[in-house]
Amino acid sequence: MPPRRAAGRAPATISHAPGAPANETAWQRFLRTEIYALEKRAGNWTYVTSVGLFVGSIVAVRLWGTGLVPV
Repeated sequence: MPPRRAAGRAPATISHAPGAPANETAWQRFLRTEIYALEKRAGNWTYVTSVGLFVGSIVAVRLWGTGLVPV
């Protein structure tokens, strides 16, 4: 005798986002939903710009720091 189910209920299935491959890893899903997503691109560029300016300022001070100190 087959197992009984409640009326009107289908078996549970794992759904995937439309257009997403069924065998993607958690890392691939993170990249697709957080990094490459169009609605989050402006915020991601803000982070890239901030980190770039921070690293650039450290490099500039290390290269030309002696010129910033008055004698």
